[in-house]
Amino acid sequence: MSGQKRVSQIVGSSSFRSFAAALLCTAVPFAAQAQPMPAGEGQALVEAACTSCHQTNMISRSSGYTAAHWDELISTMIDFGGSTQKETIVSYLATHFPPSDNRAATPVPGDMQITFDSWVVPTPGQRSRDPVEAPDGTIWWVGQFGNILGQLDPRTGEMKEYTLPANADPHSVEIDNNGDIWYTGNHNGTVGMLKPGTEEFEEFHMPDPNGRDPHTALFDDDNTMFFTLQNSNMVGRLVPATGEITLVTPPTPDSKPYGIKLDSEGTVWIACNGSNCLLSLDRETMELTEHKLPQAGTTVRRLDIAGDDTIWYVNSGLGYLGHFDPKTGEIEEWDSPSGRDSHPYAMAIVDGMIWYNESGVRPDMLVRFDPGAEEFQSWPIPSGNVYAGIVRHMRPTRDGDLLIHQSATNHIMRVNID
Repeated sequence: MSGQKRVSQIVGSSSFRSFAAALLCTAVPFAAQAQPMPAGEGQALVEAACTSCHQTNMISRSSGYTAAHWDELISTMIDFGGSTQKETIVSYLATHFPPSDNRAATPVPGDMQITFDSWVVPTPGQRSRDPVEAPDGTIWWVGQFGNILGQLDPRTGEMKEYTLPANADPHSVEIDNNGDIWYTGNHNGTVGMLKPGTEEFEEFHMPDPNGRDPHTALFDDDNTMFFTLQNSNMVGRLVPATGEITLVTPPTPDSKPYGIKLDSEGTVWIACNGSNCLLSLDRETMELTEHKLPQAGTTVRRLDIAGDDTIWYVNSGLGYLGHFDPKTGEIEEWDSPSGRDSHPYAMAIVDGMIWYNESGVRPDMLVRFDPGAEEFQSWPIPSGNVYAGIVRHMRPTRDGDLLIHQSATNHIMRVNID
């Protein structure tokens, strides 16, 4: 299936240079509007149990489930032990939030075959996310709500979890060129490192109190880390050998730097989740250049770099898949299959094919786009026997498969691509 396409041009870009400085601070808390729950037996119990981790609109905006599926879903979030409270909660949820099509996806059939391998992490409610493959084939993830760094051996299913330094609340995990494991401390203004085989963490604190929330990171060939700080509206560089951290600020206020990638020429590219722009960063001078995207309302969570150094991105705000050629300034965008409210989120390029998910619909859909044929295909992403998102980051494996997750249900997943 082909989506409707738009073509436009960037006619100019602007540059901005800033060097900031600081200290540890608290990240801006996630704000979501609470929704009143329907009256009934179990209402107070649901509100008390569920709002300890998320707002009640996560329930009211869900697609609803049967009692059996609500039971399975909340079992990945809370360990009730032998308590009878779970039965009351399940009964309430199944009565007031049965299966519905209020956020129905639009699946696209096709010839490509995929399968999912899935693992549920040990600690419930941790919001596991951002799996990445290490050189030895193990998979590392972070549990943001549980302050956890985890390791999975997909050959045996064995998992090990590490408790991070207090209040790190990690947003992502990355592996450097030496095989050391790094996390971004989204709540305490740090990035940290674990050397495999040890139980000790090394922390690096932001030098500016405004640098509150390290977000997503990567390493270049020199083993220098570059990372985003979304709500701080900053981009950072860390030289691990010296501990030196440099922070710069984009020209547009509240542009919310988010996803980050490196092209073949060594330019760092950054997605703007708060404004209609992409950013490019000179690694040496730390000069940021802003590339405006044409449509108001555009926000970009993730991007990736194709073999020809063009940029593919998800237009999360408007429900498009986008392509930007930095050499010509040309921009192409295609409607995502499930439409304007599909909220494309994570993204990765595997063997020239574009993969991303539609997080605003249920099921959370895994989408494949063939740039040559300009055709889509999509699949529902399961969380056990239910469909409950969402994928917030995805990355290829070394043998051409895809690592994803379902943070709402604490699943780490591998997509086996035919």
